[in-house]
Amino acid sequence: MTDPVRIGVVGAGTLAQRGILPHLSQDDVQDRVRVQAVCDPAEGRAAEVAARFGIPQAFTDYSDLLERGEVDALTIASPIGLHYEQCRDALDAGKHLHVNKSLTTTVAEATDLIDRAHVGGLRIVASPGEILRPQHAHVRELIAGGAIGTLCWATCGAAFGTYHEQEPERTKPSGASTIDPSWYFRRPGGGPLYDMTVYSLHALTSVLGAARRITAMSATRIPERMFQGRAVQCDAHDNTVMLLDFGDGLFAMAYGTAAGSINKGFYGSFFGTEGSIIGMEHNGEALEFPGKEIVDQASAEWIGRQWVLPHVVGPHRDLDEAHVFEDIMQLVDWVRDDRPSPVSAEHARHVIDIISSAYRSAETGQACELTTTF
Repeated sequence: MTDPVRIGVVGAGTLAQRGILPHLSQDDVQDRVRVQAVCDPAEGRAAEVAARFGIPQAFTDYSDLLERGEVDALTIASPIGLHYEQCRDALDAGKHLHVNKSLTTTVAEATDLIDRAHVGGLRIVASPGEILRPQHAHVRELIAGGAIGTLCWATCGAAFGTYHEQEPERTKPSGASTIDPSWYFRRPGGGPLYDMTVYSLHALTSVLGAARRITAMSATRIPERMFQGRAVQCDAHDNTVMLLDFGDGLFAMAYGTAAGSINKGFYGSFFGTEGSIIGMEHNGEALEFPGKEIVDQASAEWIGRQWVLPHVVGPHRDLDEAHVFEDIMQLVDWVRDDRPSPVSAEHARHVIDIISSAYRSAETGQACELTTTF
C-alpha cells in the first residue's frame, strides 16, 4: 500500500480530542495516515470535532460509518464495554483495527476477534504497546543476566483516584456536550483493572512473559462518585489485589485499586537475592537503557518515557497521549509495509485472561489457571 491509510476514529471523547486527533492532524504524518471520519453517538459531538480538525466525514451511528465511511482502518476509542461488538462488526466490514485498552473484557471475545482478523487477512494492534519500550527490554535482559541475583517476586499496579472526574476535557468541554465518565465505574469494562492496571500488566508480562495462574480478592470500595454535582452509581470493582504465579516459585502481586500506589508510575518493581529494579532504577542507580539520552532531554521523566517510542518525534513530543499515537502508527506501518507489530492482540488477550480470571477467582475463592500465552 502506497497511499495514506484512511482511518476512522470511533469515539470523540477525551482521548480522541486531546490525543488521537491532535497527533493524526500533524503535517508530518499526512503521507502515511489521514483521518477520514469520526463517529460518536452524542448529539453534535462528531460534527463539532470534525469541523475543528478538518475531518471529511462525521457520523452519529456506527453502522453508518461502517457502511458509508471511506476508511481502510479504525481506531476504537469508545468505552471498553463496547469494544468487542464494534471490533467484530469492523472486521466483518473488512477494516483493520487499532483498539485502545482494553481490547475486550473476556478471553472468548478476544479470541473471536483474532480468528476473524486471521480469516479476513486483517490487522489488529491492541494497546497498550508497553512491549515497545526499551526500558522493559533492558529490565528483561538485566534479570536474565543475573543483575539482581535470583528473581523472587515482583509487584505492579495502578489506582483510579479521581482522574477521570477531573479531566479538563470533561470539566471544561470545548464541544457540544459534556463528556460523561460514568462508564469507567460500571460494568462491563469499568474499573481500574481494564483501564489503568492493564498498562502495568502489559509491562510486567513484557518483562516476565506469560503468567500461569492467579488468585485474587476483589470488590467495589467506592459505591458512589460525584461528577458535576450529580451522583454516579458504581458497580464495577475498584479494589482488586491479585497474586500471579509465573512458575518455578516466581510470584508477583498486582493491584487495581480505588486509591494509593506502591509503584513508580505503571512500571513494576522486581526483587531478587542480590538487589532490585524499582521503576527506572537498578539498586538505586538510574537504568542505562538504549534511548535514556532521549529521556534525559525531556523536562520530566514521565514525558521522556514517551519520547523513546519510535514514532514520537518532532511535534508529537509536545502532545498528550503519545503512546496511543505510537500504537496507531504501528498499525499504519503494518498495513502499508506489511511489517507486523509486536503490539499484538495475543498479548492483549493474555492480559485480559489475567483480569477476567482475577474476577473469577475473587468470586469463587479459588485459584484459576490461565489458558493463554503470547
